[in-house]
Amino acid sequence: MTSGLPVNYRQPRVNLVNEFWFDFLIGLGGVVFGAIVVYLVTRARRLDLEEELARLSEPETAAELLDVLATSAALIDGLNHVVKATHAAQALGLKQGVAMPYPEITALAKNARDTAEAQSSEIEIATGITGETMTVLARAALLSDGNVLLTVEDMTESARLDETRRDFIANISHELKTPIGAISLLSEALLDCEDEATTKKFAADLHRESIRLASLVQDIIQLSRLQVADITKTAQPVDLGQVVVEAIERNRFLAEKNNVVIKADAPSGVIVLGDHELLVTAIKNLIENAINYSSEGSQVGIGLRHKYGVAAIAVADNGVGIAPEHQERIFERFYRADASRSRNTGGTGLGLAIVKHVALKHRGDVQLSSTPGVGSTFTFRVPIARVSNTEKES
Repeated sequence: MTSGLPVNYRQPRVNLVNEFWFDFLIGLGGVVFGAIVVYLVTRARRLDLEEELARLSEPETAAELLDVLATSAALIDGLNHVVKATHAAQALGLKQGVAMPYPEITALAKNARDTAEAQSSEIEIATGITGETMTVLARAALLSDGNVLLTVEDMTESARLDETRRDFIANISHELKTPIGAISLLSEALLDCEDEATTKKFAADLHRESIRLASLVQDIIQLSRLQVADITKTAQPVDLGQVVVEAIERNRFLAEKNNVVIKADAPSGVIVLGDHELLVTAIKNLIENAINYSSEGSQVGIGLRHKYGVAAIAVADNGVGIAPEHQERIFERFYRADASRSRNTGGTGLGLAIVKHVALKHRGDVQLSSTPGVGSTFTFRVPIARVSNTEKES
């Protein structure tokens, strides 16, 4: 039986070898292609991750560094705005989100950005309410993200220190002679005194002079520390309302003893950058001064207000007042408008000098308005850092 095909027909053989290699190459190509795709995707993700890390790591590191620095340091962006600043830098007026206030430092940052090299220069800047000139050593370095890392070191204190020490030693050598001499004479008198009434009187005088000497030494130590202190390195947010409350509390006993009433209007929420203890000491001295120079049964008023970025604490009394010829010198160390009254009140002549130095250390000032026979008002002014949402400019 025949199949119906030609006698000479041959069935074709399938080339199994060629088919195998064809399938192999197809499969290999798929594997290679898949590997390339995986590699490219992985590489792209890795590059994206590296770029993200490069974008984040340096600014974050710099920002974290600012959180722990005690010195004045800030990050400045390409528009010369402060991105972030330490408390010390903010105390110098470098507030976050605000343009750099000092053209000289702005120029230094621009040079660092243009040259891509670190820059440093000793610069004089006008700072604070009164525009007091201070000398700073400013350093600027460009970061890879385009921001400039800036550090500012106050150099004015070192220049003033020697002069301050010389004046201070000359003043205290004179002031210490009086109570020490009095104590020496009174103690000698007590040794020779046999009368009981006279002995009690000498003992009371001796006790008074020893208290005066102790107060004088304490004020001398406080003023000497204040004169060499660098508030910008230790500045912290301070609520002035709480400062007033604490200062009043420290004068509570004195007010009750002199039968003087203290009235205060000092809302909380007005924040400055500075030293809490020094600010309390300054306001405490103003209140103490007002109480000592007020008549029995009178009133001392204290008010806290803020406007145009400046906080003002006013301490007013209805006391004897200060004559015009004394008003310009009243803040000098050991200066007394009425020496005899100062001795009676136990004054050391350093209280208002301490107030002035605390104000200057906080880039502020202290002002006096006084009329003899009517009373005096001392106004302590410092720049504010911020105001709480509940407070409005007043």
